[in-house]
Amino acid sequence: MSDAAMTSPDLPSPNLARAGTSRPGPRMNHRIHPGGIIAFLLVLVGGLAYAVVSLIADMNAVHQEPLAIGAFVLLGLALLIALAFEFVNGFHDTANAVATVIYTHAMPPLVAVIWSGAFNFLGVLLSSGAVAYAIVTLLPVELILQVGSGAGYAMIFALLIAAILWNLGTWAFGLPNSSSHTLIGSVIGVGLANQLMAPEGSATSGVDWAQALGVFKALLFSPLCGFFAAALLLLALKLTVRRKDLYEAPQGEAPPPLWIRGLLILTCTLVSFFHGGNDGQKGMGLIMLILIGAAPTAYALNRTMADDTTPAFIQMSQSASAVFAARAGGSAQPDAASARKQVSEALRSKDLNQPALYAALASLATDIAANVKNYGAIKQVPAAQTSNLRNDMYLASDAIRLLPKNGASFSEAEAATLKSYTGLLNDGTRYIPTWVKVCVALALGLGTMVGWKRIVVTVGEKIGKTHLTYAQGASAEMVAAGTIGLAELYGLPVSTTHILSSGVAGTMAANGSGLRMSTVRNMALAWVLTLPAAITLAGLLFFILRHVF
Repeated sequence: MSDAAMTSPDLPSPNLARAGTSRPGPRMNHRIHPGGIIAFLLVLVGGLAYAVVSLIADMNAVHQEPLAIGAFVLLGLALLIALAFEFVNGFHDTANAVATVIYTHAMPPLVAVIWSGAFNFLGVLLSSGAVAYAIVTLLPVELILQVGSGAGYAMIFALLIAAILWNLGTWAFGLPNSSSHTLIGSVIGVGLANQLMAPEGSATSGVDWAQALGVFKALLFSPLCGFFAAALLLLALKLTVRRKDLYEAPQGEAPPPLWIRGLLILTCTLVSFFHGGNDGQKGMGLIMLILIGAAPTAYALNRTMADDTTPAFIQMSQSASAVFAARAGGSAQPDAASARKQVSEALRSKDLNQPALYAALASLATDIAANVKNYGAIKQVPAAQTSNLRNDMYLASDAIRLLPKNGASFSEAEAATLKSYTGLLNDGTRYIPTWVKVCVALALGLGTMVGWKRIVVTVGEKIGKTHLTYAQGASAEMVAAGTIGLAELYGLPVSTTHILSSGVAGTMAANGSGLRMSTVRNMALAWVLTLPAAITLAGLLFFILRHVF
């Protein structure tokens, strides 16, 4: 279905001349050449084929037993839904990156969208992976450890489908809305539903509210940073750069002066690149959960770790065990199975800073070291032991992360030991194969080229009362690029949409251009409703799917 056919009546057409106004709109009704459609479909089919071939090759490389037909279909469906989330994310969020270059005529619409899609693709491929597991840590511990179970699949399907539905709903009304915000709401919905559905008296975990609070702060920071930083940057430009043409609306369809055009294209490029690097990773983390559940032998442990890291890993495990044992207060160290159970229950109850828990962690770290030493390297761990070792490493890493929040204090040397140990544990369990990056990059990049017009029109025409000027577009884009880039560096999930759309609003306010309060009100309403809507949708879907699976 074309964008033109789906444009809601209240959206002004971007292709009509504004008689009697100074808001000339870009032409966005160019038909795509049939060759472009064919190329799009070929890339789409090629990407899916590459995913299937790579998945089978990975499983064969570690002699993973072939999956039953039902399990393979379930895995394929889960991966398709995860990639669909990134595809929707592409045309929903990335439209913000191209709105400024389109409405300042710095780039033709079709060229801008393809350009943005290409740099989203590169952003995903070159991403650090730091953000990929930030949202995963919000999920209930037992669902992560048993992600291959029916409950695990119900969790994945519920949170992804809920996020896709809300994203499509806000897109249908042309409202800039954050995919990160939506996904986090879905995660919380699953956590709450998991806790409410547990039998009375059982130690079932729900939402990690301490971790969620950190993510909320990043999401709250996004629109505030966008609004005020872009406004201040515009005012600073006015004081320092005395170029009248920088602060005037574009004349007709003529492109801006070369230096302004270069700046606008550069900022669009950076926003697209950093958006790919930040948002693309959220899908990667969920895809890895799916793969770990369906094919643990191939994906539960990072079998690409070099053999020469093994001695350091064993030594650091033993050092961490000594740190834990020193705080056990004489408590006897349980066997590995009992230690695993004890740490799992402590993570659910968030009651970690106890001598018995330290004894269990010491036992767990000792057992991890013994297993790796026995097999020679992580990549040589046999299939039968893969899930247990991965779970032990995940439990130890998560416990170390949460101990300071439970009142534990460590000396500088102890803290350094545990930090190094956590890094090695995460290296062994949190990795992303190249083919996963490529497929997510393709989904995000191709999604950028579909359905972008609705959000572009809102950002370009409906936030302010006057046409977007070159300085306003550049200010909003520079703030967005800088904020998202820093967020990826520190592993924080932030919202491209919130930063850029609020940045445009900030420049309009600073410029005295006036804001269209109806649009601002609708954007604020979408921001407020996203969490409760996503929580409700995901919770209901999880409840239904738990009974299906």
